[in-house]
Amino acid sequence: MAEVLIIEDDDRIRPLLVRGLRECGHTVTSAPTGMSGLQLAVDSAPDLVVLDLGLPDVDGTQVLSMLRAVSQVPVIIASARADDPSLVGALDAGADDYVVKPFTSAQLDARVRAVLRRVEAGRQRPATIAVGDLTVDLAGRRVHLDGAEVDLTPREFDLLAHLAERPGEVVTKRDLLVEVWRQPWGGSDKTVDVHLSWLRRKLGETAAAPRYLTTVRGVGVRLAAPDAGDGDG
Repeated sequence: MAEVLIIEDDDRIRPLLVRGLRECGHTVTSAPTGMSGLQLAVDSAPDLVVLDLGLPDVDGTQVLSMLRAVSQVPVIIASARADDPSLVGALDAGADDYVVKPFTSAQLDARVRAVLRRVEAGRQRPATIAVGDLTVDLAGRRVHLDGAEVDLTPREFDLLAHLAERPGEVVTKRDLLVEVWRQPWGGSDKTVDVHLSWLRRKLGETAAAPRYLTTVRGVGVRLAAPDAGDGDG
């Protein structure tokens, strides 16, 4: 199991989380303030940090930014509300997941294990993904199609990379909004549609005449090599 650091100022919640995660088999340390938690994170190098946003000394988002300057440890944000604007800011700043209070130790344990699985999968993923004649360089953030480089915006690259990591799968717009746009409570499908339209244009295709990006109506979008998909456009 994992070594988990909990940064939580509530003296009622913190010991419950510590005990609950220990019962799930994790090694757990805790801190009641942002700065003490940051120091523990640097000194002990935990496998994962659970970070409350509402800390008494430093805003949780600031703690995350300071932590990200020195470590890539996975971070799960604990928030009082799913629609808290600070939650989006934390996800954009590099948090890996979030839980909304109140939550149980079992729910937190499930999130911890899921995040650690994703991190491990990310370590094992290839540096470059090829889908037909489309090549996505994940490390270099570059894309080539038929040997020519495709100029993408950062968001267009993130969208294409997310799809490329799931070749042949139908990815829902909800998943794209959460994983690419970091909008945990959802957002406008129009945002996804517009960026898909821009991305298709740069790949030399349209929704009516897809080559790599196929829309599955009412479900989502699939990235596949031209001879590998039979979608409905």
